[in-house]
Amino acid sequence: MEPELFHVLNRGVEKRTIVLDDKDRLRFVHDLYAFNDKRPTPNYILSGRHTESAREPLVHIHAFCLMHNHYHLLLSEAGENGISRFMHKFNMGYAKYFNEKYERSGVLWQGPSKKIRLVHDAHLMYIPYYIHLNPLDFKYPQWRMGGVKKPQQALDYLRAYRWSSHLDYSRIHNFPSITTSDLLRGILGNEKQYEKEIRAIITNPQLAAQSELIEN
Repeated sequence: MEPELFHVLNRGVEKRTIVLDDKDRLRFVHDLYAFNDKRPTPNYILSGRHTESAREPLVHIHAFCLMHNHYHLLLSEAGENGISRFMHKFNMGYAKYFNEKYERSGVLWQGPSKKIRLVHDAHLMYIPYYIHLNPLDFKYPQWRMGGVKKPQQALDYLRAYRWSSHLDYSRIHNFPSITTSDLLRGILGNEKQYEKEIRAIITNPQLAAQSELIEN
């Protein structure tokens, strides 16, 4: 039986920036790992100090993408109420880090993370692409209308963007410990098939329109 999948997203309060430099981005990605555990997580746990044998994940992270003021996750639960427990730990933990680093107070997020259960085959088919293509908004926003004229340049741009699971699905070692990739690999195919579909989406208005269905 396939697990239920959820598209989970949140953004900074008043659409504020949630990462100001690569140290913040690394912290965000590290927290996806560190807080995905049923055990309490020590404050400011450091990379390389995890005890792998003792970990009990709350969720399976199938895909993720960090943008400058929001994030996208594709999750399934590893245990009862796993998504709610993980998102509470993660959002609180990262906000504490951010507020202390930048000497600010108050909420960082616009509210509880939005959780959307995937119920249509089209959503399951296109949501991983939609999540991974978000960084094109920085330089090739026309991808959402299937209007990219030079798809190789767009693919090169995605290859240079570290802060998502895209590279790991392209068989480029990036953050493999974050994602549970077996399920999506069966949908996305090998790296050549995955890249071929990306080219089709960003150059074909009909396929790109699927992203509007996912977003709304």
